[in-house]
Amino acid sequence: MSVTGGCLCGAVRYRIDGPLSPVVACHCSQCRKASGHHVASASAPRDSIAVADELRWFASSARARRGFCPVCGSNLFWDGQGPDMAIHAGSFDGDPGVRLVAHIFCADKGAYYEIAGGLPQAPAGRSGLPEDIA
Repeated sequence: MSVTGGCLCGAVRYRIDGPLSPVVACHCSQCRKASGHHVASASAPRDSIAVADELRWFASSARARRGFCPVCGSNLFWDGQGPDMAIHAGSFDGDPGVRLVAHIFCADKGAYYEIAGGLPQAPAGRSGLPEDIA
């Protein structure tokens, strides 16, 4: 399966030739500050992701960086240095075939919204989520 996507202005395009994880919404303060709301992302093995254009990277913590378009500023990737990299689900073209399955870092969510829908919620990272999601 192949999935494509890119930024708002079209300057950065990517292709994923490999499996995608289900989508998880992260409500941590860094994701909220970087995106203006929570971030919904799927992940894929980093060697299955090909980026056709130059990204800019911002080291948002000692263990992670965020990839964005240098022209329009669209947030595209979260890279925690593991075997997989997270791709912001809003940047996919069309239907990638994955759906939102859980929320993480719910204790840090913004005060202006509620998390609805009945999906599993973890106060911090993925611990406490069902095994097939975590």
